[in-house]
Amino acid sequence: MLDDLRQAAARQRANHHLRSLVFGCKRLLSERGEANSMAIARQLVERIDALAADQLGDFFDYLSQQLSPDPKQVLQAAQAYAEQPHAQQLIALTQAAEPPRQELLRRLNRTPGGTATLVRMRRALLQRLGKRPEWMALESDLLHLFSSWFNPGFLQMRRVDWNSPAKLLEKIIHHEAVHAIDGWDDLRRRLQPDRRCFAFFHPQLPDEPLIFVEVALLPEVPAAIAPLIDKAST
Repeated sequence: MLDDLRQAAARQRANHHLRSLVFGCKRLLSERGEANSMAIARQLVERIDALAADQLGDFFDYLSQQLSPDPKQVLQAAQAYAEQPHAQQLIALTQAAEPPRQELLRRLNRTPGGTATLVRMRRALLQRLGKRPEWMALESDLLHLFSSWFNPGFLQMRRVDWNSPAKLLEKIIHHEAVHAIDGWDDLRRRLQPDRRCFAFFHPQLPDEPLIFVEVALLPEVPAAIAPLIDKAST
């Protein structure tokens, strides 16, 4: 009996948290002031990060079902454009066909930490998409927005060396998928004065190397890569 009461209380708290999140999303979409929008978005980012796995699925349902375009408005705009294919009709059709969730995601992305939260959210979405094809439109929106936000023109290239922050060097070790780095000693060897490592960073993710490349400075092009990454080499 006590366990049942505890589970019921837990479900009630979870439902309250989700309702509060949905209410916050509606507030953010209706808010016109920039300062208030940022404050609301910051709260929403914290709430999204705190969602349990099942709550996250419910949130994806909300984004997919409640923040999709109005079919009737899209149809009317499409018919108007088909009858008179002018600029104004095309603009109206484009606006009608854009899901409200895209604007929600844009506003979440503007707040500090928002980009990282949306990246984690998309990772969770992709892990479940095979069993929940009804979320495909949400994934399409995220892909569309990320393709714009992570345009190469927005990325910053920086050199990574042994004096870079330890947190960043740990990520280089972890993410090297082609030629695995076997711990700190191996990384230090790869960052010797005759080696270079460059990485691209997004301004909203300053400590997350999105792409990186390792370079060895040699008098001539080597015949093989293996000797260069051999831990016994100097």
